[in-house]
Amino acid sequence: QVQLVESGGGLVQAGGSLRLSCAASRSIFSIITMEWYRQAPGKRRELVASITTSGTTNYVDVVKGRFTISRDNAKNTVYLQMNSLKPEDPAVYYCRAEVSYFSTYWGQGTQVTVSS
Repeated sequence: QVQLVESGGGLVQAGGSLRLSCAASRSIFSIITMEWYRQAPGKRRELVASITTSGTTNYVDVVKGRFTISRDNAKNTVYLQMNSLKPEDPAVYYCRAEVSYFSTYWGQGTQVTVSS
């Protein structure tokens, strides 16, 4: 099992930046995939970015070039650097750990709000 705690959310003006952190309760070295999801009111939760144990990253098209996912295994932490934030980016952002194909763990989420 792994517990995940997100932090770094807040209010930022359009065009600004935030860095989200996802701290895990144990080593993330062997976790298959670490992911960031987001969910806006009335919308389905969507995958924003992911990073594998090998360092391979993937992003949803609308954030490519603006968001960067990274991991620091020594700190058991995954980050999501968000630049050039847009009014359509506000949501609760969740961290997910894919420990196995049958076991995943979610954080509680952190709110990101973008003002125009």
